[in-house]
Amino acid sequence: MANTYVLIASNTVGSSSISSFSFSSIPATYTDLVVKASTRCDGAVIDVLGALRFNNDAGSNYQDIEIYGNGSSANSTSHSTSFSYVINTTGTSATSNTFGNSEIYIPNYTSSNYKSFSNDSTPETNGSTFTSGQALLAGLWKSTSAINSITFFPGGGYNFVQYSTFYLYGIKNS
Repeated sequence: MANTYVLIASNTVGSSSISSFSFSSIPATYTDLVVKASTRCDGAVIDVLGALRFNNDAGSNYQDIEIYGNGSSANSTSHSTSFSYVINTTGTSATSNTFGNSEIYIPNYTSSNYKSFSNDSTPETNGSTFTSGQALLAGLWKSTSAINSITFFPGGGYNFVQYSTFYLYGIKNS
C-alpha cells in the first residue's frame, strides 16, 4: 500500500525572530505526521538543541533516547523531561547562512495509546571541524490524547531567526 504525503501547513520565519513556533488545529484525518525543519537561532553558539511539546503539555511526560556521532566518536544520552530534544539548530557562531536540518516522524498520532516519535537531525555548519554531527532519537510522549498541536523552541532561551522553516505533512494510506 502506497503512502501519500499531504502538506498540512508550513511557516518561514520573517525578519522578526521568534521564541517558538506552533502548528495548531492539526486535523485527525491522517495516519501519521512528519515535520521537516530547517532552523537557525540567534545564540552565539555553533549549534543548540531545540525541543518540542505536544498539545502544550509541559508536564514530565516525555522520554527519549538519542545516539549521536561527530565523525570521530559516538555517544548516547537519554532524557525524561517536560519536552523532547528533537532538532539541531545552528547558531551565529556557525558558518553564515547555514541551518540545522531535522525530520520528525510521528506514527499513529490520533491513537489512544502513548505516542512514539523518531527524529533524524544534524546541525549543518559547513566548518572544517564537525563539532556535533548526526543525531538519531527515539521518543515517547506519555499521553493517550490525540496530538492536535506541536510547538518547537530552541534551547538556551534563544530565538529562531529569519528563513528558519517548518513543514508539517500528514501521511495517508492510499
